[in-house]
Amino acid sequence: LVKQPLGEDNMLNIDQLVTSYPDWRVSFSATLPRGEITALIGPSGAGKSTLLGMIAGFVPVESGRLSFDDVDLLPLGPAERPVTTLFQDHNLFLHLSVFDNIAIGLHPGLRLSPAQREQVKQGAERVGLGDMLSRLPEQLSGGQQQRVGLARALVRGKPLLLLDEPFSALDPALRREMLAEVAKLACEQGITVLMVSHNPEDAQLIADQVLFVDEGRIALQGKPDILQNSEHPGLLRYLGRAQG
Repeated sequence: LVKQPLGEDNMLNIDQLVTSYPDWRVSFSATLPRGEITALIGPSGAGKSTLLGMIAGFVPVESGRLSFDDVDLLPLGPAERPVTTLFQDHNLFLHLSVFDNIAIGLHPGLRLSPAQREQVKQGAERVGLGDMLSRLPEQLSGGQQQRVGLARALVRGKPLLLLDEPFSALDPALRREMLAEVAKLACEQGITVLMVSHNPEDAQLIADQVLFVDEGRIALQGKPDILQNSEHPGLLRYLGRAQG
């Protein structure tokens, strides 16, 4: 699969996006090309999930600019933004079947056309759950529940996909399989993916670029090989390679 070249406006622009807490302030600037996968790595508490929350509209922004395809996102509420967010947990409605948990990504009232019902089935097939559509979340393993969440993200088809470690509960082989599905989705549909991960291997597996977050700011941005080649002290500490 070959990614199609896109114009300069086809990107997510994060420009000095600021929020603060009583004892902490974060400020982020970065550019994410459309259709590419960016891995967000860094120590716990560095601000990775906060950045995703600001992009999705869940965390208030005090100042700065945020645009996608040259459209200002900051005046838009979370439901109005071209974003799907997949979290580590709390992705599913426990009283709904697998089919309905995926379908709710297409219509909140679950009123689907025949074509949309087929979309749901195809989404379930892509993540290996085609024979579990009638099950409830409590009848699934943790890994299967995360795959339902991914299937819902697939059928939504929003141009921005934010992943907050949704595959951390999966065994290594299945995690790699789900990451490969994300990469395929980004390539086929031109979806921009921002993926929080505590596993540098994930970045090297599918990311086009890496953002290293340290103390509430983006300290490094570059190709995945910066994980081997950079001498940034914070990155070396994070990777366990700091001297002395």
